[in-house]
Amino acid sequence: MGFFDKFFSKEKKNDLDKGLEKTKEGFFDKLSRAVVGKSTVDVDVLDELESILISSDVGLDTTVKIIERIEAKVAKDKYVNVAELNNILRDEIVDLLSENNTQDTEDYEIPKVAKPYVLLVIGVNGVGKTTTIGKLAYQYQQKGYKVVLGAADTFRAAAVDQLKIWADRVGCDFYSKGMNADPAAVAFETASYALENNCDIAIIDTAGRLHNKSHLMLELGKIHRSIEKKIPGAPHDVLLVLDASTGQNAQEQARHFTEVAPISCLALTKLDGTAKGGVAISISDQFKIPIRYIGVGESIDKLQIFNKKAFVEAMFSGKKLG
Repeated sequence: MGFFDKFFSKEKKNDLDKGLEKTKEGFFDKLSRAVVGKSTVDVDVLDELESILISSDVGLDTTVKIIERIEAKVAKDKYVNVAELNNILRDEIVDLLSENNTQDTEDYEIPKVAKPYVLLVIGVNGVGKTTTIGKLAYQYQQKGYKVVLGAADTFRAAAVDQLKIWADRVGCDFYSKGMNADPAAVAFETASYALENNCDIAIIDTAGRLHNKSHLMLELGKIHRSIEKKIPGAPHDVLLVLDASTGQNAQEQARHFTEVAPISCLALTKLDGTAKGGVAISISDQFKIPIRYIGVGESIDKLQIFNKKAFVEAMFSGKKLG
């Protein structure tokens, strides 16, 4: 039984392969040109690999870490040919992704907590936050969970309406106090609604305004405290949504948000529309926060739970050097 047979349906494997097509084509095209005529992994090959990783949005610090590990491997084995570089790179990337406690599973299961499980979602405008919430609600509903969406992003035009559209589309419950309401009050009342209506999951949308980090920190802190006042221990997760197509800008957003909020997991959107999928490796390595979800298409069912081995296998599938 192969890896994908055990963990992924054929459809999900195809979605992931297609979603990472631009990333792997760009990366391996550059790498193939770099090793033309080479029989061994030497200093020149490693220099080229370093440049390629950085240009693929893997990031400088993470790239240096990968190169150092490959250098150690080459020094230990004395002779490493170019054809082996695939396997070495793949193994090192899997190892890096393993260091942030990402668990390999494809099931949408909620943590074993007293109901309701509360998920607070943050992220700047335009990253696909509302869409990710809608797709998550759909996946949870498909698993048989009762879901309520709370509209605590009350300052952005149409944010409440967009979330309501997703709730109607998914067929889940919805709670709102309208535009310009106090976000902490909405969060508190969404938690109350979830308790009173026997919901399994409450997903609460919030505004993300990085232009004023001190204000954002105060607002998120107030929201957090209001939820915990109603449900001790909640929110159980704080999900940061990032747009993979923005490359290193996504990493900068992660850096800013981790300074003001206790981020426990990440969602990377729009992987299917970018060649910058390497940012997943960089963000995972730099912040040690598990990537939990990835967007690999626009339709409602194209949000996958991030599986590090599947991700790396898809990046390297069908590509050989030497």
